[in-house]
Amino acid sequence: MATYQNDKALSKLTLGKATEYCSEYNPDLLQAVPRSLNRDDLLLSHDKLPFLGEDIWYGYELSWLNNKGKPIVAVAEFRFPCTSVNIVESKSFKLYLNSFNQTKFKDIKAVEAILSKDLSTLCGATATVCLFGVEQCPALTIKASDEDTNCIDDKDISINSYQLSAQILAKAQDKNDTSSVLSEKLVSHLLKSNCLITNQPDWASVYIDYKGKPINHSILLQYLISFRQHNEFHEQCVERIFCDLQKYCQLEELTVFARYTRRGGLDINPFRSTHLTYAPNGRTLRQ
Repeated sequence: MATYQNDKALSKLTLGKATEYCSEYNPDLLQAVPRSLNRDDLLLSHDKLPFLGEDIWYGYELSWLNNKGKPIVAVAEFRFPCTSVNIVESKSFKLYLNSFNQTKFKDIKAVEAILSKDLSTLCGATATVCLFGVEQCPALTIKASDEDTNCIDDKDISINSYQLSAQILAKAQDKNDTSSVLSEKLVSHLLKSNCLITNQPDWASVYIDYKGKPINHSILLQYLISFRQHNEFHEQCVERIFCDLQKYCQLEELTVFARYTRRGGLDINPFRSTHLTYAPNGRTLRQ
C-alpha cells in the first residue's frame, strides 16, 4: 500500500539525507508534505472530509537567546488543524527549531508569534503554538487510561502476516448480532508502523472510542498489528485506521487518537473524530 511513496513531492525532502545543522533562525528550512497524497489513496476529498480533528506535536528541544544572550529553553505545543493543505515534514521541523538556538528574541511571546506565523504559512491554515517552561507544562502530565478504557493487548491471538490488510475488519462485527448499540473506549499499545521515507520504526498507543455495533477486540487487534511493516507517516496511518473502521463497521460515532513516541525531540499525536474537534491533554509513559 502507500502507492504514493515515490511521488515527486516527497523526493525533494531532506528526510533520509545527510544535512548540515543551522543555528541561526531560518524559516526556509521548513518543508511541506501535501495531505492530498494519502487522502487521494483513501478517496477522500479535502472539501468533504469524514472527520474533524487536529495533529498535536510536542517539541522538547526548543531553545533561543534573550536580548542579553542568555539561553532560554521551553517545551512547545503545536496544533495543526486536519483541514490544513499540508503537514510539516518532521526532519525539516527539527532543523527549523534548531535554527532558533543562537538567535536572539525579545521574549517568549515573540518566539510564539514567529513560530505560529511560519508554521501557518507552510501548512496553509492557522497553526496554534504554546510555549511552556520545562517544569510547568500541564498538557504533558502523564495520564493513565480512563477507568472505562479497555486495553485489548492481552488477547491471545496468532499472527502470521504483518502486511497491512483492511480486509481483516470485514469480520470485526457479527452481522447477525441483534444486540443494541454500545459505546466503548479501547486502547492498544502495539501499533507500530514505519516512516514512509527512512523506514525507521514509529511506535504508538492508539485510542479508539466508538458508538455502534460491538467490534470484536481480537480482530481489531489483528488489524492494528498488520501495520507493523507498513510505511506511512503518522497522520496518514491514523486517517487510514479511521476510514477503514468506518468502511467496515459503519459506526455512529468514532474517534481515533494515536500518541506516538518522540523522535529527534518531537512527538506527533494525530486526532480524528466524527464529532470532536480537539484532542485531550496528557501523555503516556512511553512519551
